Amino acid sequence: MAHRDDGVAAFGVVPVVHALIQSARCLGPEGFFAAFESAWNLGLLSRSDRALIRQGLPARFRWLVDIARPDAESGIESLLRLRLLRLGIALDCQVLISGVGRVDFLLADRIILEVDGRLNHDGPSRRHHDLVRDAEAAAAGYEALRFDYALVVHDWPRVQRAILAVLGRTR
Repeated sequence: MAHRDDGVAAFGVVPVVHALIQSARCLGPEGFFAAFESAWNLGLLSRSDRALIRQGLPARFRWLVDIARPDAESGIESLLRLRLLRLGIALDCQVLISGVGRVDFLLADRIILEVDGRLNHDGPSRRHHDLVRDAEAAAAGYEALRFDYALVVHDWPRVQRAILAVLGRTR
């Protein structure tokens, strides 16, 4: 897809604000949201940049800027949170739990949701660390659900069913 501004095709590096506005049209709402939160988390967006992006977006995308947060540490976290928000489920993000550490999300004060990208959770030593954290969470009365990139991106109905089932049992 060609990207044009004021009728002129451009090549090369563009400012982050410009790239994010264009990405909304190419990537759709979920891709834009993940890119926007990632840029914010990396410190690439000022308050005025975020306002310019919101202003430059088609109206149907502006709400995504309004709900975005700077603490998403991966696109997969952004995607999971957005999909749950669409279901009316709000999450606490990046929560510190004594004896467990910081978790990606806490739902209904008892359900820990972790989304594991390969970079930070691949390999036997990381897997063991994750299992220890899950065991500590269980001992403290939490239920931990852990999903990887493939599940969230390619098998969302399974992830959604699991979260809704645990949420239903908790309530």
